[in-house]
Amino acid sequence: MAIINFEYLKDFLDQKVLLYNRPQFIENDPICIPHSYDRYEDVEIMGFFAAIFAWGQRPTIINKCKELSQRMDNAPYQFITEHKEEDLKQLIGFKHRTFNDTDLLYCIDFFKRHYARYSTLETAFFPNKGMTVEGGLNYFQNYFFDAPDAPSRTRKHIPNPLRKSACKRLNMYLRWMVRNDEQGVDFGLWKTIQPKDLICPLDLHVERTAKKIGLLSRDKPDWVAAKELTDNLRLFDAEDPVKYDFALFGISIEEKCIIDIT
Repeated sequence: MAIINFEYLKDFLDQKVLLYNRPQFIENDPICIPHSYDRYEDVEIMGFFAAIFAWGQRPTIINKCKELSQRMDNAPYQFITEHKEEDLKQLIGFKHRTFNDTDLLYCIDFFKRHYARYSTLETAFFPNKGMTVEGGLNYFQNYFFDAPDAPSRTRKHIPNPLRKSACKRLNMYLRWMVRNDEQGVDFGLWKTIQPKDLICPLDLHVERTAKKIGLLSRDKPDWVAAKELTDNLRLFDAEDPVKYDFALFGISIEEKCIIDIT
């Protein structure tokens, strides 16, 4: 890929990463939800829900996550692993856009079954070392829906690359769990894969910025496009390409404009 003014563009994006990859970013972003917990499992669980809910306005996403936490007595892991059948009544009526209490109850059931066998959600995505993100996301969907009573309506909330989805929310969740730097925005809890292996979350804002500055040519925002963007970001930093998610997203949503790089 030919990039106009490669060195200038790299410097420009690096500066934007420094601007947006910092603690001030957390407060108004869904990542503030897992940051409000200290327990490892709570961070994993509420990070998952915050990522899955991440479409629409950010204040609404954050408020819905807080509502969910309150319904689980602000102790997600304890609620999930120790609840009795009658406690699940607290979850009835929860809804965020197309995600409803049927989807929520299945997620709770999945988490309970998983944590009965494993100490971390990392093994739900990457049970073996050497797996790629693509392989991990495909594995996760199969594993997530391995119960015979899994509701078919919930599948739209857990996409996978096999169906050509960009998996933008799950890739964002993986960024949160895997990336680790001194800025303290991402958590770096999971070690099976490395930051260099991540795929950039391809939401509308990232896609728009990437196309404007020549980092993405594919018209359809699918898995192929997410890989194309990530491969191009590796030209700037092969070890941590997804750090540029901060830059691409921030330029679009925070500055509400895109500087012409020519």
